[in-house]
Amino acid sequence: MPVGAASLESLKLIDSWPVDGVAAGVIDHHGNLFTRGKHNHSFRLASISKVMTAWATLIAVEDGSVSLDDPVGQPGCTLRHLLCHAGGYGFDTEASIISPERKRVYSNTGYNMAAQYVSEFVDMGFAQYLQEALFAPLNMPTAQLLGSPAADIHCTIEDMAKFAQELRRPTVIALSTYIDATTTQFPELEGIVPGLGKYSPCPWGLGPEIRGAKHPHWTAPRNSASTFGHFGGTGTFIWHDPVANVTCFALTNREFDAWAMQYWPDFGQAVLNELGR
Repeated sequence: MPVGAASLESLKLIDSWPVDGVAAGVIDHHGNLFTRGKHNHSFRLASISKVMTAWATLIAVEDGSVSLDDPVGQPGCTLRHLLCHAGGYGFDTEASIISPERKRVYSNTGYNMAAQYVSEFVDMGFAQYLQEALFAPLNMPTAQLLGSPAADIHCTIEDMAKFAQELRRPTVIALSTYIDATTTQFPELEGIVPGLGKYSPCPWGLGPEIRGAKHPHWTAPRNSASTFGHFGGTGTFIWHDPVANVTCFALTNREFDAWAMQYWPDFGQAVLNELGR
């Protein structure tokens, strides 16, 4: 991945964010990488962890260890349901709160269940599996799981950039799997994006959230409907816009609240405007 020879002016906007620590990156339509902020600092990714956990799960699917149609949890719930928040489990509830495929219920529990299921069939702990299946092949030496697979992966902006490149052009999963992961699953489902509100429909892939027609949203106003990614409760986000072929990501150490919605969409808009996309 080539590194941009000059900085992007739009990246300087992160200097004004009301956070103690921040690093951000952009990969343009030519594949050039631009970064700014705290380098070599490990940030907790919060719910961006779900996308990495989903990617590792899809690797296990491809090698035949598990199947997306495997039943996991309550009757009617499959691994596919869990990865797209359609399994019927609450945010942090041990028991299900609704039957599968009724609503998009955002769930840490579902992701922890999926990771536990995978670990049983690959015969190793999920943290080790993440390391061997995802982090090592992508050369992400600082990435590590330090808790819940739904929320507790940590890494630097340098390693986040390597995963961002994977979201642009997959190398550890097949193209057909990638297309499935970034395509809305059960497209009719309504649901709530935590911290933002209720959307009907609420499109989601196998890991990544898909923008669709959601408004307001944490991505930029001019991002295409096919834009996919995730944000995290520690003030982190990553998105890739397949139409613009631009990827944008940022890591901070401030809890997601109104400040993020004030700064993130404008930042993304400035990036796309500067790149002419």
